[in-house]
Amino acid sequence: MKTLKRIGRIFLIVAAILLIAALVVPFLVPVPPLDDTVPPQQLADSDSRYINIDGIDIHYKLYGQEEPALLLLHGFPSNLFTWREVNPTLSEQYQVVSYDRPAFGLTDRPLEWQDDNPYSSSYQPQLALKLLDQLGIEQAVLVGNSAGGRIATEIALEHPERVNALILVSPAIYGEGRPSLQQLFLRTPQGKHLGVLLVRQIQEWGLELGKAAWHDPSKLTPEIWDGYTKPLKADNWDRALLEFVLSGRSDSKISERLQELTMPVLVITGDDDRIVPTSDSVRLASELPNAKLVIIPNCGHVPQEECPVEFSQAVKDFLSQIPIQIETLS
Repeated sequence: MKTLKRIGRIFLIVAAILLIAALVVPFLVPVPPLDDTVPPQQLADSDSRYINIDGIDIHYKLYGQEEPALLLLHGFPSNLFTWREVNPTLSEQYQVVSYDRPAFGLTDRPLEWQDDNPYSSSYQPQLALKLLDQLGIEQAVLVGNSAGGRIATEIALEHPERVNALILVSPAIYGEGRPSLQQLFLRTPQGKHLGVLLVRQIQEWGLELGKAAWHDPSKLTPEIWDGYTKPLKADNWDRALLEFVLSGRSDSKISERLQELTMPVLVITGDDDRIVPTSDSVRLASELPNAKLVIIPNCGHVPQEECPVEFSQAVKDFLSQIPIQIETLS
């Protein structure tokens, strides 16, 4: 009996030591400040524009003048750079607007805010609509890739009067669920401390994700990767990205509301999408009441980059076949 009690005490002591170590040791890992970062505006391109929304300087680009307007929404961990190949062609017939969501690209990355968390999924549809408002665009065709497709769909569900049509590019619609164990850990004080170091490894994990997004990874050239990683020179990019990860994914069950999307929808995907499986896009098109599906051969998760000619033609063909009523803000 005494032996069992002694073993029990030893077990409790060991458990207490391990608990204390788990609580304290993460804070002993140093997190040095980033060197050589600058305000994102200093990294802007010659065609970059900025507009202040809710106290945040939003980086955007605008091409073309013809209506309808196309609002391009990028995915994770991308930015408006992803649309570079299709901007010239699409802007020949449409007004094309793309922008960087907070935590991405060359948009400001505040670390304090009073009202809505600018990195939260609930804020993203609001931001898109506020941008359209400030640009004087009443209605637009929403073009969303991956997570951007989810944002476009949420806008269409809540504000269908603002949406002429949807173009969903390998959209991340399915898979709603609880936060992962990794995300739950990152929400602890210890996880938040170490999380900055984890997101700083984006040069490694981001490149692997990028290669998986392309059917032919050799097309992801060093020059393209340099374009994607330029925003890593912006002030607070690491802490803002962590805030985005901590904010979590939208918990709205939009996959259960697809029948409400009665506007014309084009679903585009590559036949070798390894990020959002091609089968998910096929399923989505079948569950929408008014959808057309285009599967581009020998293409992956970012057809606007890997297969821009086929992508642009699919968009033009789709828009030429649907009636679009143009309205302007009074």
